[in-house]
Amino acid sequence: MNERFSFISLLYQLPSISVRFQRFVIHIVNQSHMHPRFVILVISAVLIAPVGFAQDKNAPTLDELVSKNIEAKGGADALRALQSLTLTGKMLVQQGQIQLTYVQTKKRPGEVRTEATLQGMTQVEAYDGKEGWKISPFQGRKEPERMSADDVKSLMEDAEIDGPLVDWKARQSTVDYLGTEDVDGTLAHKLKVIRKNGDVNFVYLDPDHFLEIRILTQRIKHGAQVEVETDLGDYEKINGVFIPFSIETGRKGDPDKQKVVIDKAEGNVPVDDATFRFPTTASK
Repeated sequence: MNERFSFISLLYQLPSISVRFQRFVIHIVNQSHMHPRFVILVISAVLIAPVGFAQDKNAPTLDELVSKNIEAKGGADALRALQSLTLTGKMLVQQGQIQLTYVQTKKRPGEVRTEATLQGMTQVEAYDGKEGWKISPFQGRKEPERMSADDVKSLMEDAEIDGPLVDWKARQSTVDYLGTEDVDGTLAHKLKVIRKNGDVNFVYLDPDHFLEIRILTQRIKHGAQVEVETDLGDYEKINGVFIPFSIETGRKGDPDKQKVVIDKAEGNVPVDDATFRFPTTASK
C-alpha cells in the first residue's frame, strides 16, 4: 500500500505527464499487486518516455538540415554565383612521405580536371560532363586514355561545387535523415543520399556549423562494392562560399589515406571548356 501511495505521489509531481496519462497509470497500479521491483520499472518507463518523445519532437527535419547546410556554405545566391573554382596546394600520399603539387579546376554545370605533379611528371584525371579521361605517367602511361563508366563516377562527384545535398531533388536523388552518429568524437547529423546512378553517399554534418565533415560513398566498381571515406575540414570562404581546405580520402578502414591540403583557392576564374576535354591530338 505504501509503495502504491509513494508511486502515485511521484506521478503527480511530473509536470510533463498529461492528466489523462496519469489517470491511466494510476488505474493500472490500483488494479495490480505490484512488486517493488515492478514499481521501479514503471517509474522508469514513465520518466523516460516523455524525455524520448521530447527528443524526437525536437529532432531537425530533413528540409531543415538541407537548408542549414546551404546557409552554412554561404547561401543559395552565393553558391549559384560561384561558376568555377580552382584549388591549388599539395597532395600527401604514403602517410605523408611523398608530396605532390596539386591543382584542381571545377566548372559548372559539371566539369573537373585534377592534376598531381611530381618530378616533372603530371598525372591528369578529367571529366567534361560527358566522358572522362586520364594520363597516368606514374604507371608508365603517358598518353591520354578514356576512362570506364565506373571510373568516371568519382569524377562526376568531384565536379560538384555544391556537394550532394544542394538541389538534390533536381538531380533526381533521394535523401533520408538517419539521426545522429559519432564521427571521431562529434555527434554528427547523418543523411543518406541515393543518387540517380545508384551510388550512395552517407553525409555527416557538423551539429553546430552544419557543414560536411565526412562523406562515406558506396558504389559498385568493376562488379564489386567499394566504400570510400572522405573527411573534410578547415573551411575557408571563397567568393562568399565556404570551401574545405583539408580533404582526406581513402578506402574505409585504410589507415593510409590520401590527403589534400589547399593553399590557395580562386573563384570564377575564366576556364576554357577545352581544358576538360579529351585532347584532340591524342591517339584515339
